[in-house]
Amino acid sequence: MVFKCKMCDASLNIQEGDKITTCEYCGTTQTVPRINSERVANLYNRADHYRKNNEFDKALALYEEILNECPTDAEAYWSIILCQYGIEYVEEGGKRIPTVNRMQLTSIFDDQNYKAALKYAEPEQSAVYQAEANAINEIQKEILAISKTEEPFDIFICYKETDERGRRTMDSVLATDIYDKLTDAGYKVFFARVTLDDKFGVAYEPYIFAALQSSKIMIAIGTKPEYFNAVWVRNEWSRYLGMIKKGAKKTLIPAYKDMDPYAMPEEFAHLQAINMGELGFHQDLLHGIRKILGAQSPVAKAGAAKGNASVDGLVERAFIYLESEDWDFADECLEMVLNNDPRKAEAYLGKLLISLKIPRKDSLGTAPVSFENDANYQRVLRFGDEELKKFVQDALELVKENEHETKYQETCKIARNTIYPAILLDCAKKFEEMGDYKDCREQAEECRKRAAEAEVKQKEDSYKFYCGLMRENDAKKLEVAMKYFEANRDYKDCADKAQECQRRINQLVSGAADSLLAKNNEKEDDGMEDAFTAFGEFMSWVFEERK
Repeated sequence: MVFKCKMCDASLNIQEGDKITTCEYCGTTQTVPRINSERVANLYNRADHYRKNNEFDKALALYEEILNECPTDAEAYWSIILCQYGIEYVEEGGKRIPTVNRMQLTSIFDDQNYKAALKYAEPEQSAVYQAEANAINEIQKEILAISKTEEPFDIFICYKETDERGRRTMDSVLATDIYDKLTDAGYKVFFARVTLDDKFGVAYEPYIFAALQSSKIMIAIGTKPEYFNAVWVRNEWSRYLGMIKKGAKKTLIPAYKDMDPYAMPEEFAHLQAINMGELGFHQDLLHGIRKILGAQSPVAKAGAAKGNASVDGLVERAFIYLESEDWDFADECLEMVLNNDPRKAEAYLGKLLISLKIPRKDSLGTAPVSFENDANYQRVLRFGDEELKKFVQDALELVKENEHETKYQETCKIARNTIYPAILLDCAKKFEEMGDYKDCREQAEECRKRAAEAEVKQKEDSYKFYCGLMRENDAKKLEVAMKYFEANRDYKDCADKAQECQRRINQLVSGAADSLLAKNNEKEDDGMEDAFTAFGEFMSWVFEERK
């Protein structure tokens, strides 16, 4: 089976049992997948081909197919990581250096596929994965640092700039027209031809990533099916759809011209598309955007305010990031706000939402735990106006009520389904902690009553059980019963029963010795050795148990 280098596409010389190999053409040390069939080898070669051509979604589907057949193949999990983060290896200084084309907020170290790769990897493979992950993590940090300084956008225009001959496409012309119309309407628009014009010679990913995160609307433009599916065009709109699937409040609007709308990517099938060839197209597009964003750009509106313009804009930007669950970006914005205005109550509300991992203000009442003692909540009460203070106080009351109800129901369920005194006493304590909530005081009293009754019954049942052991003519069982009676000497006649057990054990020991002596006196040689051995074992047990 022939396997290709994941960096330069050369054929690798892999021997059976190899876990890592070094490509003799590009000199890269890389891990070796589990090739257990010609089919898996072909899947790997096809997937790696797509990945090396930056067609990450196609490659990802094939790696998933490999995992269906080989669920413990570490290399498949690692390859999925490369697709998720859009890793492209470029030659620099004689080495193959990773670049990130699909930035993720999640650190690679926290990714479940990375953890699975380490779990199933051999030690030498694991070392390669960890070295690569460290390099990717450093790139992530750099991208985040740059993207945090970027201003937010309202709209992201996704399109193909040049054709296969390097000429400007009709898509680019149409996108420019749309960009002009939207900016004239007051919206802040990310349009690569203009926005990235001053970024020549630097990596574009930090700026694209920041714009994808902040934009509330994406317009995906296409005049040919292959333009919609061009590698970098698909990279942008597929990432945006991924955010929407994860719950981000974003809208993707496909816009086509001079083509069959059914030839657009199947991922657009559920979306309302716009025909750019129809009369009044621009008015329809603006009307739709105004319904989503309002008549004026949220970003521009924040920046246009006087006095606390930068502060208010940053607060609004932070809450936009919150809705996308971009906790780090949101916190960075709020810290900048507080550096300028340390009494800004809305900023403390935002930080409270971040600490609770709640993306929207109106969901504060669904917090999983009480935030009454949270420092940010206390500062909202200290610096907020009456309306804001009432809002957070009402939310806290809802949280407490939900918390009490959850605890109440869980404790009732435990109390109903147990007969053990210790568990019943713990339930009583939990009911008492809830004070006057519902019938908690009555429930606590009932639990303590049942615990006392259960303790009496438990003690009586134990007493009866060990009394039953006394009826057995067995020294081991008598020894066990005697220990119980000695430990409970104050209960009923346990002290007398402990003495009775001792007496009967002594009788059994004495009887065993007399039986052995009788056999010796009768000079019955057959089996005497076994008898002495058995007696020796019996006496050893007696002395060991009585220590």
